Amino acid sequence: MLKSDVLIFLVNSLSKSEKKVFSTHRKDSDYKVLFDIIEKEKNISSQQLKAEFEKQRENANFNATVSYLYEVLLNELLALRENRDSHYSLFTKALKTRILFEKALYEEAFNMLDAIKEEASWLENFYALQYASRLELEYLLFVNFLDISEKELQDKHFKMNEISTSLRKINEHYTLYELLKYRIIHKGNIRSQKQRDSFNDFVISEMSMMASSNTDSFETKKLHQLFQSDYLIGAGDYKSALHSYYELNRLFETNKHLWSNPPYYYLSVIEGVLDSLRSIKSYDQMPYFIGQLKNIRHPSVEFQTNVNCLIFLYELFPLLDKGDFGASEQLMEQYRDSVLEKRDELNLIRQAELSLYTALIHIGLLNFKAARKDLANLIIRGKSFYAFPLYRTIRLVNLIIQYETGKDDIIHVESRSLKRELSKTHKAYRMEHLMLSFLNSQRIRMMKKKEKMWPKFEPELMDIRNDVYENQLLKLFDFTAWIEAKILKIPLAEVLAGRKALRDAI
Repeated sequence: MLKSDVLIFLVNSLSKSEKKVFSTHRKDSDYKVLFDIIEKEKNISSQQLKAEFEKQRENANFNATVSYLYEVLLNELLALRENRDSHYSLFTKALKTRILFEKALYEEAFNMLDAIKEEASWLENFYALQYASRLELEYLLFVNFLDISEKELQDKHFKMNEISTSLRKINEHYTLYELLKYRIIHKGNIRSQKQRDSFNDFVISEMSMMASSNTDSFETKKLHQLFQSDYLIGAGDYKSALHSYYELNRLFETNKHLWSNPPYYYLSVIEGVLDSLRSIKSYDQMPYFIGQLKNIRHPSVEFQTNVNCLIFLYELFPLLDKGDFGASEQLMEQYRDSVLEKRDELNLIRQAELSLYTALIHIGLLNFKAARKDLANLIIRGKSFYAFPLYRTIRLVNLIIQYETGKDDIIHVESRSLKRELSKTHKAYRMEHLMLSFLNSQRIRMMKKKEKMWPKFEPELMDIRNDVYENQLLKLFDFTAWIEAKILKIPLAEVLAGRKALRDAI
């Protein structure tokens, strides 16, 4: 990706407050002009940006200005996060001690390192603690261990080894958790004794590590609960998995001093819990964790809008998944002021999610004009969203809108583009290929009795619905239900409601 493309993406991803901080007290410099051009023309291409910039600043070097603005923005963002997040501030302070030491301000450097180590210990930030402890030993060596006894030096070495041991154990926990997640995602949930046996090595290793780990560590407890909940979901023991989720939430609630500011990590954990509950269709357990989101209050407008957006989405999903588009529309109106009218304050990924699901509501209500409007900006700004996995799903949903409105020429062109993209990846979904085939089949579109095609499509659709890998896509939107609705000429809401009734019966 060109550096100018990266810069356009970075500027468009800035929140309103971040843009305000950058723009305040900035003079009419080359890089400020470049920033303003991108800010004004959000969908601008690199070529257009270069042409417009050179038109306004004839004697300026475009590439040099792009690189400079990129660095300035990263420095501004780093400074903002330093004031909000202890992880950033601890490492920044540690780097400041290097400056103090280089200037021969040894006492000030050692005092600052002591403060860093104390704060890092309280926050259980072992990475910052290890770095500060290592710097201290290097500085002591440089000053020939001035004013320190051998016993004190040995104590520092012992503490350094303890920190390294803690980090090694945390890394081992992460290794097991990440391997477990990978196996569940790519091989599916445990459906036989043989599959259960293949997971036993993870469980035994995790239990052994918990027995030998410092169980007072927040990080190890957190990883243990995450491991347990995901394993239990994979094994089909949803009740026990839910218990682990509650324990995980209690762990965070009793360690609020370890939260970042704003508490992004806690927010991501709750989102992960809700996403897992949605994946297993355990909608009745979601209100408790939605309530935890509602308890979060933060002065950051952008962060609070993000929280409100998550609340809206996870209140929406049970309605959307069962095809209750009328109630979904009412919920959308309820959150119009607090979320929909503030979507520009969300990051690009969240904007894309919000637009996708509001478009799906309109599709269910057969309001294709409104659905097209929801997705239009995302499609136009393709380069900004191109790297997101969600973007292919958005393009498929956009093709549904074109199909419903009879835009065959657009379907043909866009499908060819999508097929080229799918051919470059080894992770394409079967559902994606089937959707493109269905959307482009004039034979299906022109048949007077489409239901005759159902025996041909039904087995493949059933197979896709039972494929754990395919369900990663179907969780976003059940494309199999839409194809079934089109072939059998019944409302999409009816098909989705029937799926829910079947799950409840089982």
